[in-house]
Amino acid sequence: MHTNLLRCILGVSLLLGGSTFAQDGVIATKEFTKEIKKLTTDKSVQIAINEIDMSDSETIKNMIELTEIPAPPFKETKRAKRFVELFSQTGIDSVWIDAVGNVLALRKGKKRERTVVLDAHIDTVFPEETDVTVKIEGSTYAAPGIGDNTRGMAMLIAVLKGMNKAKISTDADIVFVGTVGEEGLGDLRGVKHLFSKKSSIKIDSWISIDGGGPSRIINGGLGSKRYKAVFKGKGGHSWGAFGLANPHHALGKGITLFVEEASKYVAQKGPKTSFNIGRIGGGTSVNSIPFESWAEVDMRSLSPERLLEIDGIFKASMRKAEVTYNASGIKDKVTLELVPIGDRPSGTLSDKLPLIQRSIAVASYLGISPKLRTGSTNSNIPIAKNIPAITISRGGKGGRAHALDETWTNTPDATKNIKMALLITLAESGIVN
Repeated sequence: MHTNLLRCILGVSLLLGGSTFAQDGVIATKEFTKEIKKLTTDKSVQIAINEIDMSDSETIKNMIELTEIPAPPFKETKRAKRFVELFSQTGIDSVWIDAVGNVLALRKGKKRERTVVLDAHIDTVFPEETDVTVKIEGSTYAAPGIGDNTRGMAMLIAVLKGMNKAKISTDADIVFVGTVGEEGLGDLRGVKHLFSKKSSIKIDSWISIDGGGPSRIINGGLGSKRYKAVFKGKGGHSWGAFGLANPHHALGKGITLFVEEASKYVAQKGPKTSFNIGRIGGGTSVNSIPFESWAEVDMRSLSPERLLEIDGIFKASMRKAEVTYNASGIKDKVTLELVPIGDRPSGTLSDKLPLIQRSIAVASYLGISPKLRTGSTNSNIPIAKNIPAITISRGGKGGRAHALDETWTNTPDATKNIKMALLITLAESGIVN
């Protein structure tokens, strides 16, 4: 039997028969259980879900095409332009690229009193010269960024196509968003812009699609602070200028002080907190005193308070290193500059919120065992602002995220997560019968 036809039959069977709503200890209330059951008996919704199954090969095709368009940090424009074309070809009221590079595709609602966003980030962690050719072996696709996050981008098109095929109308506006700057030094610049005063839309509910296991529903934002600590000096010859202030020596002292104090702090009772010296650089040659020494530091915590406290420990350690090293008898001195390179706020939303209850109910209905989790995703920003927000998985089976040999496998139930995105979006938007 053809795979798409089999999925279609299974999807209809699931919709008509329903499934158990209480799984893995996460239970939707009767109110939202009933709401989702009613939603999924709507004929237009059934048509949309069946379309997702029937167009699976097209979704894969879109995923491959988008993957093979490089989208390194701060250089997402080419992929964004193709994303705009895909939305236009599928059918959308309007689509544009905003001031920072986000793609926004508006599907107008009838009442237009609320705006619901379905998001997938455009960027990858890989530099521009990376080979992004997709290699296919059976149902497994391998290429940098394919699971994180071009699969998510292709899912947005699939959801839109399903809604258009079924001629579904909603009360609220739905904006499909491709965000820039989710990864690394991008520092969530795309979603930060959308929740700033400069944004052209006011967002009432936010749904992101990103990596992770199929059952993961993120309702907590893992906050982080990131810095580039830079020690500078005059520099000189390792023999002729011996004794001159050495930025490497000062940085080494700073790292030692920070690791000692931070280790004591994270060992204390409280929400999990972490720290990491991720990159170190500087210097010109083995026989030269460097004129600059730098380190990039990442600190994370589930608690906004603890994140601020370890941030304080880091700054104090680096400043102490500067002072004590300069007072150690060296010639001249070093100077310290702390450059912020990342700031993701923490926060957790109650599982009683309608958006989260709907997500649990939808996942359970589709036979996905829902697990509420905390993560570092685009949802951090709305969560910290107490705006209903979640991040759900792109489904299938991912592997080696952020590696050159990253993979995504199209498992038999992979389209369930596309259906999940569709149903949550419709439940939040309110369909017009």
